[in-house]
Amino acid sequence: MPAPFPPPDLPSGDTDVLVTLVVDELTRLLTQDTARRPADPVDTAAEARRHALLRLRVLAGVKQTVRHLEDQAAHAAAESGAGYPEIGRAVSMSRQGARRRWPGLITNNTDHSTRPTPRSS
Repeated sequence: MPAPFPPPDLPSGDTDVLVTLVVDELTRLLTQDTARRPADPVDTAAEARRHALLRLRVLAGVKQTVRHLEDQAAHAAAESGAGYPEIGRAVSMSRQGARRRWPGLITNNTDHSTRPTPRSS
């Protein structure tokens, strides 16, 4: 049985280590068919290159998938009332960085019921 996920308040350094281990294991599993070792050193070099390129392709796919999941989470946060400052802090970027990363995410139609309404003079 797999270990339970770490609590959300896990220090970011520990999270980084755990994510690295999980992604490395996933990559190993997805490239497992290339573990064969040919006898000829020339073939070994070619196989090592092929395996490295396959690993790179898998990691690029993981990166794209994580980015998509990050987009979904940002949209969910905005729909639940989070603003660019909060979203930016969640991904270690400024409000402006979050606004550039997800333009149009926060609109005037978003419910801001927890924020005070400015008064006109």
